[in-house]
Amino acid sequence: MSDVNRMYELEYPSPEVATDSSDGPTLIVALQGYADAGHAIDGAATHIKAALESHPVVSFHNDELIDYRSRRPAVTLQDDHLDGFSDLSLDLRVLRDNKGKSFLLLSGPEPDFRWEAFTTAVADLADKYGVAQTLCLYASPMQVPHTRPMVVLAHGNSPELVDDLYTWDARVTVPGAASLYIERELHKRGHKVGGYTAQVPHYLAQSPYPQATYQLLTAVSEVADLDFPLRSLEQDIKRADEQLSEHTSGNHEIAQVVQAFEKQYDAELERYRSEHPDARLPGEAKVPSSDEIGEEFERFLASINHEDAPADDRDDAAGQAPKTNGALPPGVGEDEGQPEDSPGPEDSPEQDDDGEQR
Repeated sequence: MSDVNRMYELEYPSPEVATDSSDGPTLIVALQGYADAGHAIDGAATHIKAALESHPVVSFHNDELIDYRSRRPAVTLQDDHLDGFSDLSLDLRVLRDNKGKSFLLLSGPEPDFRWEAFTTAVADLADKYGVAQTLCLYASPMQVPHTRPMVVLAHGNSPELVDDLYTWDARVTVPGAASLYIERELHKRGHKVGGYTAQVPHYLAQSPYPQATYQLLTAVSEVADLDFPLRSLEQDIKRADEQLSEHTSGNHEIAQVVQAFEKQYDAELERYRSEHPDARLPGEAKVPSSDEIGEEFERFLASINHEDAPADDRDDAAGQAPKTNGALPPGVGEDEGQPEDSPGPEDSPEQDDDGEQR
């Protein structure tokens, strides 16, 4: 057994991973590490695992990858006994979205050790399951206000993974992460791979911030054509906004800081808009393409035509004979609608008793 294979175990029997698409499943990488401001990455993985059908495919060995002293798992004591331990599982799971479309999720704590071997293992698994594209999630604390639409920065090695999303638009150097190593290795192997970074207000980075989780999952759902259940997150966002308003209202110092960030935010977006007029800025809805508009319009017209058509026409369209209930179709045998030259009942030639015309 190779050193890499000792790092994980395949579930047996293995769950079905194949999708209806010939392109293969999407792999979402959501590793908890330094780049998890607002607990957005952990929140995204936890939310979709709880909300969707989920089955483990691969389980990684914690003793090979995790430093327990750097991230001691929480232990619960109840009265006179140990009642529970927090979960530090790092695994690969197959899930199905609201429409039944399969995708893969790699989630759990970012490894403390053996990043190179871990990266190779993940890339091998991506090859094994025919992954079509890999999307990595990040969340970074930034000097941005919570009163403006959240920025999600996109990067990737394929235009369709970036689409019209907001990009870095600069050369930046950031601390490394295991997810970035995975991106590099998959890029070397010719896979489509991209990353999405939620910019979380730095003063909220240490607390759960559902807005960041929501925006990351929304970005992934648009790029990968996945249908996630997000309504509960919308309720979490509403509650978080109410709590923020309570804490910040009446505090002059906080108001000044937020106003300064708002001016900086507005100036940056104005600059970005001038340099990228076709880009979709934070808070703007995705504009459907001309093909998508055409397809939707055709479906709309087809539904109208079907609903407005007479019952007999709908039967004919379904390949059935029109139903007459033994009666003639409307207009047949009636005076109305007859040609002018055709004789009516009063113009018919009379016949004698022998059947001859008179």
